[in-house]
Amino acid sequence: MVDGVPMSALVAEAPDPRAVVVALHGGATTSAYFDCPGHPELSLLRIAVDQGYTVVALDRPGYGASAAYPDAMARPEQRVALAVGAIQRIADTADLFVVGHSLGCELALHLAVQRPEVLGVSLAGTGRRYHPSAQQLLKDASPANRPRGLRELLWEPARLYPPDVIGAGLSAGGTAYEGDVVKIWSRQEFPALAGQTKVPVQFLAGEYENVWESDPEALAAIGAMFTASPRVQTGELADSGHNLSVGLTAEIYHRKVLSFADECVASGTPKTEVEVEAH
Repeated sequence: MVDGVPMSALVAEAPDPRAVVVALHGGATTSAYFDCPGHPELSLLRIAVDQGYTVVALDRPGYGASAAYPDAMARPEQRVALAVGAIQRIADTADLFVVGHSLGCELALHLAVQRPEVLGVSLAGTGRRYHPSAQQLLKDASPANRPRGLRELLWEPARLYPPDVIGAGLSAGGTAYEGDVVKIWSRQEFPALAGQTKVPVQFLAGEYENVWESDPEALAAIGAMFTASPRVQTGELADSGHNLSVGLTAEIYHRKVLSFADECVASGTPKTEVEVEAH
């Protein structure tokens, strides 16, 4: 309970954690995204614990136990306060490494900008510009209106995912404030937060990212927004789609994220660096 609002999370604890990985899911799903039902080999929680990290996969404000309290999370500062309160109750004062996917990147960057205990952040499933077909499909989307073709946009090519994963206990209703986030994210809030981020940043995109432009030029432009970050790493993941943590390449993705977390935990004197990795 944080300020009268119940918060929920999936938690996996390492015995003597190097840091705490805070994982923030995207829209219309829950923390189960990071511990896919029936597929332990895809789980961020399990691989991270094996590598010495405690993981807090938070149900973002508006999901899980907090879904019935929309007025308590309408503003970004409310959402940050709820997330921080929940994380502190679980992880106390530990160093944090934040992982954000899709709409979860908004909260991830707010935490990275505002919280001194954050050592670094890894982002995926977002961007600066929509693919034209995605923009057309998403222009009228809302928590109450899921346009025809949305499932294909988010989950194709289907061969990139285990056949039983799509819709396998991962779906959840959206939350009202996300409509406002979507309207200003790519053009206003993302670049503004990026310019204020002073910790190392990793930005990864799937080879078959259908929602956001993620060619080398797009990745370079995204990396260039993080002008205050001491280190920016961008890269593409082969044979991967939008939903990286539940695809067949999830283990590869999670190992890349945790390798970057290792660097953030162990970092000495940082330097500004932009990398584009094409695999």
